[in-house]
Amino acid sequence: MTFEIGFVLLVVITMLICLIKEVARPDFIVFCALAVLLLTGVISPSDALRGFSNEGMLTVALLFIVAGAVKQSGLLTPIVTKALGSGRNQRRSLLQMMVPMTTLSAFLNNTPIVVMFTPVVRKWCKERNISPSKFLIPLSYATIFGGTLTLIGTSTNLVIHGFMLENGMDGFSMFQLAIVSLPAGLLGILYMVTIGYKLLPTRKTSEESFKEASREFLSEAYVEVNSPLIGKTIEQAGLRSLQGLYLIEVIRNGDRTAPVASFLKLKENDRLIFTGVLSTIVELQNIKGLRVETGTKLKLENLQNGSASLVEAVVSHQSSLIQQTVKESRFRSNYDAGIVAIHRNDERINSKVGDIKIKPGDTLLLLANKDFANRWSNSRDFYLMSQIEDPEIINPKKSVIAITTLIIMILLATFNILPMFKAAVLAVITLFVTKTISFEGARKYIQFDVLLLIACAIGIGIALEQTGAAALVANYFVLMTKGAGVIGAIIVVYFLTTLFTEIITNNAAAVLMFPISLAIANQLSVDPMAFFVAIAIAASASFATPIGYQANLIVYGPGGYRFSDYLKIGIPLNILYLVVTVVIVYFVWVV
Repeated sequence: MTFEIGFVLLVVITMLICLIKEVARPDFIVFCALAVLLLTGVISPSDALRGFSNEGMLTVALLFIVAGAVKQSGLLTPIVTKALGSGRNQRRSLLQMMVPMTTLSAFLNNTPIVVMFTPVVRKWCKERNISPSKFLIPLSYATIFGGTLTLIGTSTNLVIHGFMLENGMDGFSMFQLAIVSLPAGLLGILYMVTIGYKLLPTRKTSEESFKEASREFLSEAYVEVNSPLIGKTIEQAGLRSLQGLYLIEVIRNGDRTAPVASFLKLKENDRLIFTGVLSTIVELQNIKGLRVETGTKLKLENLQNGSASLVEAVVSHQSSLIQQTVKESRFRSNYDAGIVAIHRNDERINSKVGDIKIKPGDTLLLLANKDFANRWSNSRDFYLMSQIEDPEIINPKKSVIAITTLIIMILLATFNILPMFKAAVLAVITLFVTKTISFEGARKYIQFDVLLLIACAIGIGIALEQTGAAALVANYFVLMTKGAGVIGAIIVVYFLTTLFTEIITNNAAAVLMFPISLAIANQLSVDPMAFFVAIAIAASASFATPIGYQANLIVYGPGGYRFSDYLKIGIPLNILYLVVTVVIVYFVWVV
């Protein structure tokens, strides 16, 4: 092993550890790893920047815009709502939901689909007195099944496709992955409506848990007549530095102020609403001129009226809030909303809100003004789980243009009339020319953090390949699976990709495994397509944890799930996908 190979492997291992420990946002960690390789001269500037001009990465960017136009058309929600049916037979409704969700996610990014339909499914369940935990994991899994069906089903497929093109190969055709993923997906749906349905828990949603436990974290106090606090700001009154409580709302003559600014001056008879650890309520009782209400029957519903509303939001993997406390993130001033409570792993965190360190998957209960949902519906920091009252819906003519453009783009790529990248370029131009989507709207839908992660990960993949690190690792795997032959090598590649996907991100997993699997294929003298298909399926087939795939993370809190629920339901699915993939790949591309 040369010093250069050792250094590259050290950088990659350090990057993986940082991703697993979530020391920062994934895109920032991968960017730093690439920067180290660039600054130390391991990789040239032109090679480091190749990821930013990679055809697969650019196609992903274009498809964000196409998917955004289809999403804002408002045509998708009625399809799924109608498919769910009456709910009298829950397994049938589950099947009727999973089939269209799988179909939709074959052509659209699954993250916005899950964000869009989680509140729809939850509302449907609530109206029929069905536990949403019986439907939300299947909703996520259905989009994962669909994402593996086509070239454009997930960004991972396009990244591998772009890598293949850079290496002088043909890349995937539109439905090539379906040779493996269609039978795997059908078996997956069958599993979910039979064995999986029995394993799915019956749990309260985060919304129900918040409501039922509201008396455990909400308290109120009044500013007394002639109180020395009158005329003082919230800051001056010491209400910003309480040890266990957090001021979320001030009610004055029926008018509500939420969130509460530090400079707000107190007046006689102001009603102050706090959230936090009620055992520390003595803090309020020690403040002269403040009367604490004991035995309050305050409920969450009482916090909202015409100007204030409660909103649920799930913290994303890309969030800038991760690893910061609520106070450090300056949440109130940055988002103009107050955090009432935080739900994690099927329970509310019983601490002062300001001191809680935020993690991916946390469900935040927010008290905000009415336009909060519309302003932050496309935030990179969290996914909103409350339905937007005034959704951005374009006129029927433009809705038809959006859907027609998507279909034509798919047909052009499917019949090789245009390469996928050119078909996507044509689709985006059409959407702009017809004013179906504006430049401002397009900017909202492009996930720049995902693109940065992909581009930087490609640079790291190139470093692995050029230094010989990939060949060294490949040689080790070939020796390790010598007795099992090619099929053993495919199993190892699939397993490692799945493992990386569960603990880091799917795109990073695919990019790291691509050069290694290409080297393995060359050493074994077999068609590398066998390994590339295995990587594409394995990088998306993430079922065993809520953190490996964004779709799983989105339903984690709203469904009231525990981490163990994913292990119990997802591990059999992971094994199912591994077996189906390895068998079909071996007989189609190896034998």
